[in-house]
Amino acid sequence: MPEYIKKCPECGSINLILNRERGEVICRDCGLVIEEKMVDFSQEWREFDSEQADKMRRTGPPSTWVKFDKGLGTDIGQKGDIYKLDSKERNKFFRLRKWQYRVSTAIERNLKLALAELRRVASYLKLPQSVEEEAARTYTLAVQRGLVRGRSMESVVAGALYAACRRHEVPRTLDELSEASGIDKKEIGRTYRFVTRELGIRIMPSNPIDYIPRFASALKLTPDTQSKAVEILEDAQRNELTSGRGPTGIAAASLYVAALINNEKKTQREVADVAGVTEVTIRNRYKELLRKLNLKDQIKKKEAS
Repeated sequence: MPEYIKKCPECGSINLILNRERGEVICRDCGLVIEEKMVDFSQEWREFDSEQADKMRRTGPPSTWVKFDKGLGTDIGQKGDIYKLDSKERNKFFRLRKWQYRVSTAIERNLKLALAELRRVASYLKLPQSVEEEAARTYTLAVQRGLVRGRSMESVVAGALYAACRRHEVPRTLDELSEASGIDKKEIGRTYRFVTRELGIRIMPSNPIDYIPRFASALKLTPDTQSKAVEILEDAQRNELTSGRGPTGIAAASLYVAALINNEKKTQREVADVAGVTEVTIRNRYKELLRKLNLKDQIKKKEAS
């Protein structure tokens, strides 16, 4: 039933029926044909196994930014069937494949290498498909505008992935991207700022709450402690304690305080290692939270009980 059809325009009834065979929407009460000649978007065949599905299907996979040709190109001689041919025919296909690579433009050759690296880093960081697509689109635009010239391909890939993570609110730190790509985090940060500025990509500040589930899972903390850490962070945001401070540090400190309140004691070293910050940062944020949010009493009550 189309979403725009809410009720019958003749009698106002909402008792409507969709006749899929005739492509009509009919009012049960007054019999008015509200919509007719509707397009049927369902498939017109049945399939009972994967072999039948492959034979009946007439379209390929959807277009994607993760491939240099958006998934619409043709690869020559990639399947094992080519080795069933005689040597003369096989050499012919090998030459075609070589020339297919040679006649591609410089941008296409760059994208082939860069998008392969992008998929590798995204797989290492376990990023969702939406982030991978966004990062590939950002990198493609950067190449088309000549922003990659004078910069290493790996740093631009890492910067595009970091920008995509920020836009989709998938928490990944510069340290994690540096480890995955092998590029210094300062270089990734510089490239990220340059690409987002030149392409006009608006990035909102990271929310510390986004890091809580990952850190809590790594520290094996209970859901109660995780919920308490979120409450502490929300109080901190209302009191403007998070502005001007790194999101990972304040998130890790809130988890540390929540663990103390719930008698799940973790050392500052353990929390710092998971968050990728120093113990000094944890200690400073921890003291600020205790002082500004009056959390000392809650910790004392738990320790007394």
